[in-house]
Amino acid sequence: MSPTLATISPDWPCQVKAPGSHDWERTAARWLRDLLPARYAGYSTLTRHPVLLARHAQLQVEHEIRAVRVALRTCRAELPTIGVSETVIEGTIKMYAAELEQLNRLARAVRLITEALLGGGGGGTGRGWPGR
Repeated sequence: MSPTLATISPDWPCQVKAPGSHDWERTAARWLRDLLPARYAGYSTLTRHPVLLARHAQLQVEHEIRAVRVALRTCRAELPTIGVSETVIEGTIKMYAAELEQLNRLARAVRLITEALLGGGGGGTGRGWPGR
């Protein structure tokens, strides 16, 4: 039984149709592609296989999370050495904290889409890729 809109997690991206609905994989692939740098749109291996696209999107988001965590952890020590004022540093910390929250939401959404692709909600190819 495929999930309905009423049973989809709040972390499911609103731009992606419910798993099992008509054309849901296409909307999932479009949303996933938007998470990647534009240069990846030219790789047909990713664009033809939604589960590979989901895997790469998860890796990309995880990388961004690590980068923001490093930036957040080091900004108080490093930014003053390059002349950034305390006011700007405080704003930067708030910006990084907000971005980290957003990236964590994106990571949850990518995991949900990956699970739906692997679970047969739309017949996703690439079974056997171990979920993260």
